[in-house]
Amino acid sequence: MDVAEGLGRVILVTGKEEFLRERAVTDVRATVRRHDAEAEHSDTEASGLTLATLGEMSAPSLFSSVRCVVVNSLENLPDESVSGLLGYAAAPAEDVALVLVHGGGQKGSGTLTKLRKLGTVSEIKVGEPKPSEYPGFVSAEVRRHGGQITQDAAAALVQAVGQDLRALAAAAHQLAFDFVGKRVDADMVGRYFGGRAEVKSFAIADLAFTGRRTEALEALRWALDTGTAAVLVTSAFAGSARGLARYKGAPRGMREADLARDVGVPPWKLRSIRGQARDWSDVGLGGAIRAVAQADADVKGAAGDPSYALERMVITVTGLHDR
Repeated sequence: MDVAEGLGRVILVTGKEEFLRERAVTDVRATVRRHDAEAEHSDTEASGLTLATLGEMSAPSLFSSVRCVVVNSLENLPDESVSGLLGYAAAPAEDVALVLVHGGGQKGSGTLTKLRKLGTVSEIKVGEPKPSEYPGFVSAEVRRHGGQITQDAAAALVQAVGQDLRALAAAAHQLAFDFVGKRVDADMVGRYFGGRAEVKSFAIADLAFTGRRTEALEALRWALDTGTAAVLVTSAFAGSARGLARYKGAPRGMREADLARDVGVPPWKLRSIRGQARDWSDVGLGGAIRAVAQADADVKGAAGDPSYALERMVITVTGLHDR
């Protein structure tokens, strides 16, 4: 962000993803700090904001005329304070960056609409990523810290850590820091994060849906022995079955990116789904979905032995594949 985009303007940060909102605010603060290392920074909640308090926060102090003021939870701004805030936003102080943070949703949308119409307001939207966008987020995080990562490694990290952006950002930072000057590949990710329960579960599901019964059962027993929760295994199987069903039902001739979005997986995952789909009939896949649903119910209390329920699920799924 250029200094001109922050100072003397109002920066509107909107969206439901808390981590990305925090990141946007941090970037604005960093921009102001680069412009003036002595700049003052302050935070307040919109619920207690009045024109008087806003004036106090944005007024020059004895130590610095440059200030960055962050107002959180704009959706909670009292009705009586709206006109005052809009008046300030229409003519903001020259040496002040005012950041208004809105958590998404309909509450306070009228105020957002009015702010967006002002020429002095810039907006940073931080929507929740789609499933196919998480590997791209990882790659961007690694580059943010001066590193490089392959596409397969980024995807593997998402599988290992899950879709929590804060955890993914921390993992990307760790990889970039520990492999300075190297391009992070899938083997490096596996060494660091391969023991995570989610990875074990997805690996078992991939083995089962490609018909490799013995390997799937061995992987299942090892995962259970090392503490993997049974519900993670049924969740991974459900995800694999869902992806196959969506792929088989998708219109043919679609572009790769559009197909991945329609199926609900990142583009790299389509390769394995495409290979698995050739070996599954609609009837067989329907039986697999029913077997997974039954196992999920069993491990959540419908049966007394979760391990047996999972083994039966693996045997059933691989048996349907063999046919």
